[in-house]
Amino acid sequence: MTLVVLSVGSNLGDRMARLQAVVDGLGDAVRALSPVYETDAWGGVEQGPFLNAVVIADDDNADGHEWLRRAQALEIANDRVREQKWGPRTLDVDLVSCYDADAEVFSDDERLTLPHPLAHLRAFVMVPWLAVDPDAELTVAGERQRVDRLLAELEPADRDGVRLTGLVLGLSA
Repeated sequence: MTLVVLSVGSNLGDRMARLQAVVDGLGDAVRALSPVYETDAWGGVEQGPFLNAVVIADDDNADGHEWLRRAQALEIANDRVREQKWGPRTLDVDLVSCYDADAEVFSDDERLTLPHPLAHLRAFVMVPWLAVDPDAELTVAGERQRVDRLLAELEPADRDGVRLTGLVLGLSA
């Protein structure tokens, strides 16, 4: 495995610091960072807005399960508590898609589903992803599809709920 697309989000505490903690935690593996967006909460739970971004990282020694372990370790280090599905959180790090060379990796075991089964329904994932990879593609229901087309299929209100901020994540020196 060499490449992973991560969706990161936070709506509790210092949201920007939480997102930056992911970038810092991944260090030299980071290859691209999207702009930061403020987004309406998704999933029907009443809560404050999120800051969201996409991080693309690369590590020849990491497979999907290793990326999941790293994502969960970053969440724990940032005081993530899993109390309510789609509820407020200090940090959420989702594996959207993984690639081994140019081949998309698929997983459907009890711990890891790849590609992320809901990514194509989430404007807060697709908008930042397209900002760093305008040609992004994702397999949905067994068919490889362009992310820009998937985004266009969402309701306008979903797309409008993803607002560009002036905030910028920085790469570690």
